Amino acid sequence: MHPSHTKVGIVGGGPSGLLLARLLHRSGVDCVVLENRDRAYVEQRQRAGILEQGTVDVLRECGAGARMGREGLVHDGIELRYDRRAHRLDFPALTGGRRVTVYAQTEVVKDLIALQLDAGAPLLFGAQVLDVTGADTERPVIRYTHQGREQTLTCDYVVGCDGFHGVTRHAVPETERRTYERAYPYSWLGVLADVPPSCDELIYAHSPRGFALFSMRTPTVSRLYLQVPNGTDPADWPDDRIWDELQARAALDTPWKLERGPLTAKAVLPMRSAVTEPMRYGRVLLAGDAAHIVPPTGAKGLNLAVADVTVLARALAQVHDTGSTELLDAYSDTCLRRVWRAEHFSYFMTTTLHTAADQSPFDTRLQLSQLDRIATSPHAAAELAENYTGLPLV
Repeated sequence: MHPSHTKVGIVGGGPSGLLLARLLHRSGVDCVVLENRDRAYVEQRQRAGILEQGTVDVLRECGAGARMGREGLVHDGIELRYDRRAHRLDFPALTGGRRVTVYAQTEVVKDLIALQLDAGAPLLFGAQVLDVTGADTERPVIRYTHQGREQTLTCDYVVGCDGFHGVTRHAVPETERRTYERAYPYSWLGVLADVPPSCDELIYAHSPRGFALFSMRTPTVSRLYLQVPNGTDPADWPDDRIWDELQARAALDTPWKLERGPLTAKAVLPMRSAVTEPMRYGRVLLAGDAAHIVPPTGAKGLNLAVADVTVLARALAQVHDTGSTELLDAYSDTCLRRVWRAEHFSYFMTTTLHTAADQSPFDTRLQLSQLDRIATSPHAAAELAENYTGLPLV
């Protein structure tokens, strides 16, 4: 049965839409989630895997932390490699105890879907949203198709969690929104490998050959990235070339061995930044990638989405409980302060660690100087650690 009206219509069944639904359900606020893909596809989408301390706390508090607690890998720091040297940042020491957890977005989504279905809250897969109208009215409408039939859902509020290319952004008139964008002159070649990680924590490697990142999904699966030119075809990178390049970019003056194994997935990820303002127009609100994109270097995409919907859930609960719109009226400004901080941090990490094709020796020396500053100054190291482990939600 298709509902005809709900308090909150959520477009998009990724982590932001599912988490918002979970938080609203616990606050007694009715909602419906519409996801255009099927469940199998949603549960296999490969995305981020680094969870800030605040993200971990929110997932635990809403009942989605049990499997994360068993299987997630808690990390107390990262390693910076540059100029054939290595420097480790101790996050708890620099931030008063904050850490990050490696737990793939695919697993977060699986956990949230299971909770949503167990609670009996409406979650429609294969529901393609055609448009959202009436943003400036008291009853915006979502028009969508499901199981071959067109349906409409009237809402008190509509939340767009459908990504940068989703339809919800277009419910805000062009005259009322502005998007700030930056494209980077390089991409990432990301691979999954069936081999235990060669490091206990993430390694961010600056090299004259380009950036490399050494991460993991589980104790037996490695997640690895190489900076490549825009437009790169993964087919041009056979497995041996990838392993050789990873080894070269992480080289140290002391011995270090990169464990090799079969690669199970390859994809090229473009690097870009974008912010759409405001994040609210009338009764339509944007969250996650629908409102902002960050390059993955700072590990902020999923965490920003969690912060958005946490703030939004509190605001919608206040409307439900008291009728006050104070928090809702402040939603866009509250989130954008954090968004722009994360944009700056992601930009800093990206431009400090990547080497552009036309980069001058002067530019390279500036990067090395900045990395030396982080390695030798507790203040600079604490600034990086504080941003990496996550700023307060408000």
